[in-house]
Amino acid sequence: MLPRFTAVARSLSLASLLVAGPVAALELPLPPPGEDVVGQVQVIKAKYEDTFADIGTANDLGYLEMVAANPGVDPWLPGAGTEVILPTRYILPPGPREGIVINLAEYRMYYFPKGQNVVHTFPLGIGREGWGSPIAATKITAKTPNPAWYPPKSIREEHAADGDPLPTVVPAGPDNPLGPFKFTLGVPGYLIHGSNKKFGIGMRVSHGCFRMLNNNVLALASMAPVGTSVRIINEPYKFGVSGGKVYLEAHAPLDDQGDPSVVDKHTAVINTLLKREELANSVHLDWEVVREVVAAEDGLPVEIAESNAAMSASVPETDL
Repeated sequence: MLPRFTAVARSLSLASLLVAGPVAALELPLPPPGEDVVGQVQVIKAKYEDTFADIGTANDLGYLEMVAANPGVDPWLPGAGTEVILPTRYILPPGPREGIVINLAEYRMYYFPKGQNVVHTFPLGIGREGWGSPIAATKITAKTPNPAWYPPKSIREEHAADGDPLPTVVPAGPDNPLGPFKFTLGVPGYLIHGSNKKFGIGMRVSHGCFRMLNNNVLALASMAPVGTSVRIINEPYKFGVSGGKVYLEAHAPLDDQGDPSVVDKHTAVINTLLKREELANSVHLDWEVVREVVAAEDGLPVEIAESNAAMSASVPETDL
């Protein structure tokens, strides 16, 4: 039987991961075939001037995922010496590990460079309420350094109604909301781009486009060519296997328009599990832990079962 996923057990297990100093950029080796978990959860001690936005920017993490992983900690003033969890362990998104995969529910991009046994992962700002980001299978159709921004009519009208009129074109530079680089996607009207504001990465802030930290969008620009596939999904619950254990990672669900969802979470997590046929028959699934993981929505992969293969290997042979 697995230990219950209590707050005390969680804090004790994470305390052993305490590290000092900033974490390296999130380029992670892919797991062995049949496994799905990459990275390690880490913990740092906040300095007196730190905010979650600052810590996230320094560690390729988004604001909301920092908040979810650190319940009860003030995101604006964690306090000197406060232990802050860096949720840098991930279950890889379902489906082919190729090109770019964007999971709206976790505000995160995964890039699988062709011919390399690594994954790069970056936080994203996505579409806010009323301007949801699309769910689609598309590709990069163009790459543009130092882009000008031509605000569409709908956005100009919105700004004008708020007393903040926009010009028909915003040239490249520090005031350009596209930042230093943009990727054009095959879905008309949607881009992956940088930003002139570091706050908002890992949140619902855009008009549907995918906003990245400028250093991250430039790193992606150096790696991802035109024609790279882009698969945009919305999966709040991810199941994965690592070291013979089954893990679940839960995020707050969004509906198909990127708005907060009121779905039956129990049904949703069951349906997600059933998509993983090789896991659906796993033995000793601890449903109490599953319920606690789904309720927490903290984005941390948590062990919920041993896989069938691990259970079979642990059963001693007996003479008949």
